[in-house]
Order: sequence, then structure tokens, then C-alpha cells
Amino acid sequence: MKTYNDLPSDGGSDVAGQVARQVGRLTKRLQSVSHTVAIMSGKGGVGKSSITANLASALALRGKRVGVLDADINGPSIAKMMGVRGASVEYGTEGVTPATSPLGVKVMSMDLFLKDDDTPVLWEAQTQKDAFTWRGTMEISALREFLSDTEWGSLDYLLIDLPPGTDRLPNLIDLLPNLGGTIVVTIPSGVSQLVVKKSLTMAKEIVNIPIVGLVENMAAYVCADCGKTENLFPASDTAEMARRFQIPLLGKIPFDPRISMAADNGNTFVEKYPDTSASHSISEIAEKTESFFNHNT
Repeated sequence: MKTYNDLPSDGGSDVAGQVARQVGRLTKRLQSVSHTVAIMSGKGGVGKSSITANLASALALRGKRVGVLDADINGPSIAKMMGVRGASVEYGTEGVTPATSPLGVKVMSMDLFLKDDDTPVLWEAQTQKDAFTWRGTMEISALREFLSDTEWGSLDYLLIDLPPGTDRLPNLIDLLPNLGGTIVVTIPSGVSQLVVKKSLTMAKEIVNIPIVGLVENMAAYVCADCGKTENLFPASDTAEMARRFQIPLLGKIPFDPRISMAADNGNTFVEKYPDTSASHSISEIAEKTESFFNHNT
């Protein structure tokens, strides 16, 4: 099989030149962003996107300028969670203007470009069963465009909500070699932590990205009637996992059904229910995130 370099020409498409120019735009665009932070897990279903939306809102409530990029191209959910779904996307000479949440958080997501609720993301190919050949490349290309073509403006934090998969962080590093750090999300279940350990190894030992810390979501359930706290899962070893990888445990967020209800209604939980245990935990995580970057810049 011939490689790209073995071909006599690119048919005039100048693919390499196009990518180089886009990388240049990306670098220039992110010069006004102080800190880029990936929110990752490796495991789906741990509430990572919900944490991203609420962490962004908690930082905004602390007076920070925040942006969120939904890097889940095929299953975007951030726009709905942050109350900007259906917002019109404007194109200007300087790029694409992101949607803005009620708290002023700038949001970019593939969901803003889909026609309706039932519209899937389809990649151009002779047939969709053949599209898998290019799907990974096209997803990375779309992510590069979101980063380089969005008018982020001056931000203190750009949070990047990664989809499940331990390979997602290395792909992002290819686009953002100066990624500031990553927050890793787990739940107390053994299955989740089995996968999350692989993500921690990838971040800490393979791609060598600073880890802001570990977050345990759905740590416990607080009874709405009696206030008693009970475990949702068997005893967790999240704290031990944090010690093993020598990273901070940023916090444990208790399960609260209103987190899901708020997301479904386009509200962020920390703004709507500020005096709850879960909101206090998220606010503490925001404070520790700020502290991490204040001490590492």
C-alpha cells in the first residue's frame, strides 16, 4: 500500500498546506485563552458532560471568562445542558461566533449545526457503511475546525469535553500540544475505575499531560426526606486510586436527581440549586482547579 508521500501529487488539493494553515489559525486563536483543560474519563456514563457544564458555570459564577468545546462530535450534549440548544450560529470575517449561556459561558458544539433532534452526524462517503474508513480522521478535522474557527475571544478557561475512549486524549494532544491539564472523572463502581485507570496511565505516563485531579461522581445518595447519606455503589477505592497515581482527589459529588432534571431543562445545577451538597462539591472542584493553574503558571 502506498503512503501519501509515495503519490506523485495531491491532485491540486494542497491538503498539507490546508492543514498547516489551519494549525496556524488554531495557534493564533488560542493565544487569548489562558488555560485549556480536557475533561475526560475513558468510560461512558459517568456524568462527565454534566460535570463539564456545571464546572464551567461554577467558574463563571466565580467571575471567570469560560468557554466549553463539546468534543463529542457524534453524541453532543453540552449545548442542551447549558441552555443554548437551538441558538443561531453566526459566521463573520473573523470566524464563527459561539453560543453564549445565560451565565456568559461560550459554547461550541456540533449540536448547534444539526437540523433537529433526530439528525445524526453523517460523513460523506459512497455509502454510510463505508464511512468508517474516514470517520476518525474527519472527527479530528472537525475538532480542529471548532478550535481554530471559533471566535473564543479572551478566556480564562476553555474546557474541552472529551467523548469516551482512552485514545481521545492523544488525539487532542495532536491538536493542542500545549494542553494545560486534564480532569479525570469516575464513579465508584469497579468497572468504571478499571477503565479510568487506563485513562490515568495514558495521561500521566504516556502523553505526559498535567492532571489537575480526579473527580468521583455519584459518590453517594442524599435522602431528600431524612437527609441520610447512603452509598449508591459498594465501597469505593477512588481515594486509593488517586494516591496510587499521585494526583489530587478534587472532590466527591453526591448523586442528586435534580442534576439530570436541570440538564434536561437547559439549566446548570450549580446556578439553580446553589445550596445543595452537590453544588458545594462542584464549587470546591472549581476552586481547586483555579488553585492548580494559579500555582502552575
